[in-house]
Amino acid sequence: MGTVLKGGYVVELEPAVVERVDLRIEGERIVARGPDLETTPDDEVVALSGKLVFPGLVSAHHRLHAILARGMPSVVRETYQDTLEKGLWPYEDALDLDAVQVAGCAGGLEALQCGTTTVCNLHSSPKAVSGSLVRLARGLHEVGVRGVLAYAVSDRSGAVVREEGLEETVGFAQKAQGRFRGQVGAGPGFTLGPDALQGLVEALKATHSGMHLPLAEDPLDERLSTERHGASPVSRLLELGLLSPKCQLAHVGHLDWAELAQVIATGAWMVHTPRANQGLEVGYAPALKFGARATLGADGVSADLFAEAQAAYLRSREAGQPIDVLRYLANGHRMVSQHFGMPVGPMREGALADLLVLDYLPATPLTGENLAWHVVFGLGSRHVEAVMVEGVWRMWARRPLSVNPSVVSEQAREAASAVWARMGEAR
Repeated sequence: MGTVLKGGYVVELEPAVVERVDLRIEGERIVARGPDLETTPDDEVVALSGKLVFPGLVSAHHRLHAILARGMPSVVRETYQDTLEKGLWPYEDALDLDAVQVAGCAGGLEALQCGTTTVCNLHSSPKAVSGSLVRLARGLHEVGVRGVLAYAVSDRSGAVVREEGLEETVGFAQKAQGRFRGQVGAGPGFTLGPDALQGLVEALKATHSGMHLPLAEDPLDERLSTERHGASPVSRLLELGLLSPKCQLAHVGHLDWAELAQVIATGAWMVHTPRANQGLEVGYAPALKFGARATLGADGVSADLFAEAQAAYLRSREAGQPIDVLRYLANGHRMVSQHFGMPVGPMREGALADLLVLDYLPATPLTGENLAWHVVFGLGSRHVEAVMVEGVWRMWARRPLSVNPSVVSEQAREAASAVWARMGEAR
């Protein structure tokens, strides 16, 4: 018994292909592809009538807990440092484990509805560290989204919290399975003292994974790292061998060419976050210079990777350095395939069945040659009709199948109100 998708246009991103073929899915994988596949009486046959079958999208740098911060009372800020010290960090300090799980569910639901089937999440809740990644995973599990989860280790809340963060990230990475994997996470370079960096070295040895951290989101990162620790974040990371092809570095907006070249040479994934950069007014990252291992992440804004891809391309075009937006999306699949040790993204035999059905009816011909233009100027999350993750339908006819969106949103509003209230009390 399997699921056969018949009569759809199957899309692959790199090399770009749009082909009218059928797909057979058995268990968690695609097992056959071809024109007019045969079916059996036990098969679930889905007649797509020319709809698109698109790979599930990947947010390579995400902040699920940020969903509960939307619209919270504004903090007057003049600098990026104000944003951190008066806004983001007090908010994270106010999170408890219940809020973390609710955020995982609400953020995962948003991702599902946008066609984002995998989130690589960097989490921080200094007053509720132990168990936070498990609670995030529970929230995502309710929805059915795939997750690569890390705790952002730092020294900003003291040595005890730093050690709790290391224990949390290592413990989760060692036991994560199924749709979940763990990574070693870290905060910005200027929040990492020598003991934190050494702890990260040991954590990488224990987990055999890579690092997930923000780098050079703002010039503040280098300035404070140099003032406090005597060297730039890149120099300190390279000195300890913390960068590798298993790492993903988010933002990367403020490095000189010499340091950027050194980072690219390590083979690390470079995660471009154009909408978050705009929201924080930290400037435009030189995405065209990120090399062959560049991809996209939503950071703390909505998990809409179609919108992220469009913003990334249009901003790069405005800067006179247009990127290959299909490669950026496809690299998200390559990175996740590396995490899970299984192919994710190709609509081919043997790949995990993470896919979308889109009711996009193009007004012009749609081919591999012009797919990028349709992604940038036509396709959007509004076209996501059905979502499959690991061979299981998680959304059908725009209706999530395992959670009630009204209940999830009500729980999120209650959790957000409680977090905001704790922030007010702390002030």
